[in-house]
Amino acid sequence: MSEFETVIYKKRDNVACVTLNRPQVLNVYNIQMRDELYEVLSAIRDDPEVMVAIFRGAGEKAFCAGADLSEFLTAPSPTIARQVRWGRDIWGLFLSLPQPLIAALHGYVLGSGIEIALCCDIRIASEDAHFGLPEVGLGIIPAAGATQTLPRAVGRARALEMILTGRRISAEEAFNIGLVNRVVSKGELLSTVEGMARRIALLDPMAVRTAKQAVVRGLGLSLSEGLELEKTLASLLLQPMASGTRG
Repeated sequence: MSEFETVIYKKRDNVACVTLNRPQVLNVYNIQMRDELYEVLSAIRDDPEVMVAIFRGAGEKAFCAGADLSEFLTAPSPTIARQVRWGRDIWGLFLSLPQPLIAALHGYVLGSGIEIALCCDIRIASEDAHFGLPEVGLGIIPAAGATQTLPRAVGRARALEMILTGRRISAEEAFNIGLVNRVVSKGELLSTVEGMARRIALLDPMAVRTAKQAVVRGLGLSLSEGLELEKTLASLLLQPMASGTRG
């Protein structure tokens, strides 16, 4: 894979690490980062060696402080913008990855930063993290998934409060409403996330991916349909074991 300017991609053993790398501008998400992330996400998806992936932000101040609106709000034309979106749907790709994704969140987690974090399965925040969705105050709406992913994480009322008021919340409040799984000191953030990733990477990869699939797909189903999906996936997972083909 080629070298990137806005993203650092490393793989150690079975754990991939993706670092948003624009610390001089608080890792603001721009078009180049979108394109480079698309390549990285595709590589992770297609790499059978990657069991789990970590997403983090470079520098001391931010995971990601939002999108570069000077770029994203000046698309050359609606037609071209639509073609780019359908040709390079990074958010759909993010949500389709079969491997578990863990976000290490610190400092500013705003706008697109929250949306990237919500594409991850597990979110660990440091005590200095704070979260917000300022888009409505700018005359737009969160358009990278937050109107759909945030209510699924924190519930309708809390999601609407965050989106409609633009109020920023602390790491502690983010934990209390279910936006993040855990809050740790800033010094412990990476070691906590890396330890969790290594623990997952030691498990049976098909079991891990199947469990993720059951939960993610089941969220859009009724309970009875979800239980049927679980039964089907569990049966498929056991078939290779019965035939002695799984290591």
